[in-house]
Amino acid sequence: MPAGAADPGNGRAPYEGERSVGELFAAATADLSALVHDEIALAKAEIRADVKRGVTGGVSLGVAGVVALAAIPMLSFAAAYGLQALGLTLGWSFLIVGGAYLVLAALLGLLAMRSFKKIEKPRRTIEGAQATADVLKNARPRPATKEEIDRALGRIP
Repeated sequence: MPAGAADPGNGRAPYEGERSVGELFAAATADLSALVHDEIALAKAEIRADVKRGVTGGVSLGVAGVVALAAIPMLSFAAAYGLQALGLTLGWSFLIVGGAYLVLAALLGLLAMRSFKKIEKPRRTIEGAQATADVLKNARPRPATKEEIDRALGRIP
């Protein structure tokens, strides 16, 4: 009989070094609690990395918006001066500057999209949680016998 296994027929106390059912249950509960805490810590670490990527993308998108807003007055001035002088004069130069701002805004927008596409699901956390759930689904405790219950409650010495 393996160490720690109770023999319901002889009513003996566990040998020295063997753990009781209560001790085994307490150890299993502590291990399960530690596993859950470790999975939560892993999820926090993975999500923290994705949040940093999201913040970078958000800042880039915000800067792109500010640059695009700055291009509106430039393009307005360029259009006004361009209509005044139908050649390549001061107005056309404003138009070129405004176009350069729009190109810059487009590049910053693309940079933001690249940052957002790098955000991933917390893959390792999901895998760990699924593995834990599979183990717990397959764990089938056997019901205690009446004698084991009576012994645990102190009715039988």
